[in-house]
Amino acid sequence: MEAAGSPSPAASSFRGHTDDVQIPGKRTVLVVEDEESITTPLTAALAREGFDAAVAPTAAAALELARSLEPDLVLLDLMLPDGSGLDVCRELRRTSKVPIIVVTARGDEADRVVGLELGADDYVVKPFSARELVARIRAVLRRTEALAEPPPDKVIRVGPLAVDSARRLASLEGNALALSRKEFEVLELLAREAGRVVTRERLLQEVWDTEWFGSTKTLDVHVSALRRKLRDDPAEPRFIHTVRGVGFRLSEGDAP
Repeated sequence: MEAAGSPSPAASSFRGHTDDVQIPGKRTVLVVEDEESITTPLTAALAREGFDAAVAPTAAAALELARSLEPDLVLLDLMLPDGSGLDVCRELRRTSKVPIIVVTARGDEADRVVGLELGADDYVVKPFSARELVARIRAVLRRTEALAEPPPDKVIRVGPLAVDSARRLASLEGNALALSRKEFEVLELLAREAGRVVTRERLLQEVWDTEWFGSTKTLDVHVSALRRKLRDDPAEPRFIHTVRGVGFRLSEGDAP
């Protein structure tokens, strides 16, 4: 992509299929990757799927373009000529909430974990298909855009339980519940789906990460804590019922 005037060395290496002109309504993906054998077909695939694409082949170029372009999503390779993509991820997270998908070589689980801990939203493994990558981009954008939406004003009521999403408060029979952030998010999701079974996979995906690397027992720990605070007997639960092998269901406070 060419910029007006005398471009900086980093900026001179940016390339995009729209010749640096953003089309209103289109979402922009910043591709941080130095291999043209990947960027050329990838930018073409993104264009076919309705995205604007810009390419930064170095870490320095990525940070410069991220500041000037303010992309909707960053696709970040970890192996760059002038440094690590992990450093780029760390720097972006200091000032931006832009969704980041990390690209890593097969088998580098440590890099994937570190990337997610630094604030990446997902990862893809090389070699990848354009179709899978676009699907992941759309999934991350849907998830981050949903989180950015203002929470609903109305309070969710399930029997004597009240969950106030806007103020992030929950109460039982008018008494406030002292919940951790994750406990509240688990209860909120169960309350939104009250009377219906919420699968363990959905709870882990929506409350934690799409790709969860920790033990799935973390969900059981949070559910057990919620039951204690709801004064719910696991043997004869009033509120949170376990559906074996599937997930959990929140009721209005009656026995199953």
